[in-house]
Amino acid sequence: MTLLRRFLLFLFLLSLPNFLQAQKLVNKRSSFYAFTGVSGAKLREFNEMLADRGLSPLRNRYRTYGLGYQARINDFILGLELSQHQSKVSELDEFEIRYRTSRALVNVGYSLTEEGRFQLIHYMSIGVGYLNFEMLPAQGNSNLADFLQKPQEGFILRENNIQKGTQYFGDFLTEIGFQLSYDFDLPGRKEAVQVLAKVGYSFSPFEGKWEMNGYSFDNTQSGAFVRVGAGISLPDRNFFYKDASIGVSFFKGFHFTKPEKFNNELMKQGYQPLPGTPSNWGLRVLGETEGLLYGVDVFNSAMEGPASNYQNQSLNSLRVYANGGMKFFQFKNFAVGAMGGIGYGNIRYTLSQNEKPNFPELFEQRYFDGYLKSSGMMAKPEIMVEYGIPMTNRKLFDLVVSASAGYELALGNYRLGDLGMAEFLSAPMIGFSVGVRP
Repeated sequence: MTLLRRFLLFLFLLSLPNFLQAQKLVNKRSSFYAFTGVSGAKLREFNEMLADRGLSPLRNRYRTYGLGYQARINDFILGLELSQHQSKVSELDEFEIRYRTSRALVNVGYSLTEEGRFQLIHYMSIGVGYLNFEMLPAQGNSNLADFLQKPQEGFILRENNIQKGTQYFGDFLTEIGFQLSYDFDLPGRKEAVQVLAKVGYSFSPFEGKWEMNGYSFDNTQSGAFVRVGAGISLPDRNFFYKDASIGVSFFKGFHFTKPEKFNNELMKQGYQPLPGTPSNWGLRVLGETEGLLYGVDVFNSAMEGPASNYQNQSLNSLRVYANGGMKFFQFKNFAVGAMGGIGYGNIRYTLSQNEKPNFPELFEQRYFDGYLKSSGMMAKPEIMVEYGIPMTNRKLFDLVVSASAGYELALGNYRLGDLGMAEFLSAPMIGFSVGVRP
């Protein structure tokens, strides 16, 4: 019997490494991060038009700002990124010429390293975008009535105009690249600070999809890039029992406010008022560690409609919040929590002529559209309820549905011309979201 016990003990010790490895077949990591970088794009047709007139070409470099989310299960990577890309300003007479693009991309990749502090990932992204190209005066009108009487300051061209609403995002974009990242532990916390770098190439795979008024602007969505960033990561090695995760959700919100003062000014000048109330589509990244909540909200609140028989208008506001809070009730998959957020907001009004000529006639005439913008700080307390639904037997991730109610407070005047819009931005709101949490 003693010999049998020794033999069984020997078999157990021999199989222990394999057993432990089997228990770690599923390694999970989730993270969110902010990044910035540079890329370059030459607008060939527009630059040739400038050269024909003896003018200098546009600057060919643009800067990137964005937020990203990434989940890793074993070596498989799935992520999501929102980014804005702003060109350098080129000056011509009293005008400033610039472009900006926005992109929403889903990342799919493979980690070339084992779970550890250092990560090397090869990834590919597919998604959609938006393009704004404008030639407007450097100094905007400081009086709203004067602006509405003569809004033709320059011209604005937009493709997939998300200032009318996030649902207008469109046209296929791709990106391919490598990501390197490293984790630094936080003293006394299970989270890690992740620093990262990305190199790669972004492009529009279908020629002519970004053509506006007879000229191609495909290169605004293309170019080799270098980006750096930092964020929060939850590596499996820091958790014996998985009591933390970071999830991502698509967010739909409704604001209980109307631009009444602004509509009164519009009607005084013979324009149609903006109809209804604003709503938004956005993205919520929400992390949790032992009841502590933290994350980021990005959403785009929009109103749009006709201004006259030959003009259209939009009133748009982008909000970016950094959130923190606590879950104060949890029962199985149901939870209730409270959060507070503080961040950046803007408000943008565009009055544009529906029909404009093609280049180069558009460049010669120039005076068609007007644009007003203001920005500042925002704050937002909210109550949130959520329910998580396990989607696999091994509980690799949950489908999370949630509802929230809160109040947004504008911490500034937010003037369009000389009219303060803080009252319009300060209002109650409700939101609904659905997403996944590893």
